[in-house]
Amino acid sequence: MTTKNTENLNVDTFDTMPTPEEIHARLPISDKATKTVTHGRTLLRKILDRQDPRLFVVVGPCSIHDPVAGLDYARSLKALADDVGDVLQIIMRVYFEKPRTTVGWKGYINDPFMDDSFRVDIGMQKAREFLLQVNELGLPTGTEALDPISPQYYGDLITWTAIGARTTESQTHREMSSGLSTPVGFKNATNGDLSVAVNAILSSSRPHSFLGINGAGKVAIVRTKGNAYGHVVLRGGDGRPNYDTVSVSIAEQAMVKAKLPANIVVDCSHANSSKKPELQPLVMADVVNQIRLGNKSLIGVMIESNIEAGNQPIPADLSQLKYGCSVTDGCVDWGTTEKMIRDAAVLLRDVLPLRLS
Repeated sequence: MTTKNTENLNVDTFDTMPTPEEIHARLPISDKATKTVTHGRTLLRKILDRQDPRLFVVVGPCSIHDPVAGLDYARSLKALADDVGDVLQIIMRVYFEKPRTTVGWKGYINDPFMDDSFRVDIGMQKAREFLLQVNELGLPTGTEALDPISPQYYGDLITWTAIGARTTESQTHREMSSGLSTPVGFKNATNGDLSVAVNAILSSSRPHSFLGINGAGKVAIVRTKGNAYGHVVLRGGDGRPNYDTVSVSIAEQAMVKAKLPANIVVDCSHANSSKKPELQPLVMADVVNQIRLGNKSLIGVMIESNIEAGNQPIPADLSQLKYGCSVTDGCVDWGTTEKMIRDAAVLLRDVLPLRLS
């Protein structure tokens, strides 16, 4: 009896991937990177537990496509983080996987050469290498968990994880989140529905058992303990923002009703800025003002930022790519980013400590 007539009919080939253990052996985590990750996670948990009054800021390129420009950005961000660290906990946004509504470039891991060669084996190693370099600068990293296998390859180098609007309702991603070693922010659905994020936090806080792989690359039953540090990320939906005081209050009430801590992050991009990157500073300013007026549930923000403003299509001749400019969503430039963060630090420096009183 054979299954050749009934199995894998639409599969072309199976290309072997290096195992997580093999990738880790090639690029082992350093002592400096370990310190960055563990310290960053500890500080985030303290913020979520209301033991640290600071705001955390996940800021960086929409996606990494050029590791040289990415590291250039990281060095500037590290210097800024050191200057505002008494007020803001800075985490670099390092996204390697991009969800697609239809088609498009799926990110640095999936297609590192941006030529449809889809060398995932090389992309995974390059992604880990980049994370190592950023963490060795002393800068914590945050990313979106899209593929449920990827965390086995580089999860030890991540401080904060996002679950995107398209996957928050996915059982697979809720199960995965229950086993992640980082705090996890769940975005509201693309239509603005908040309940899927609240339900995801509840689900991921509990133990789960599901199919995955272990370090040796073998299929395994993954049994998790549950993740106590899930929180909501408001990103707007259906073209409407949800960072205003009314929307934040509704989110607070939904979380209290679910007996969850009212920990809320605002994504300054996506529908909250109508996908117009130049509006992100206005969203950030509104969040800062809400905190100055006494809001205690807003504990973080996300900013899509790069060296250069806007975005660009991927050209056939990659040498024509503009250095430090996004190839996915539009970003604010470095000058705007620095002003947003420094202005927030000035306005919040005397206000945030009052949150502990």
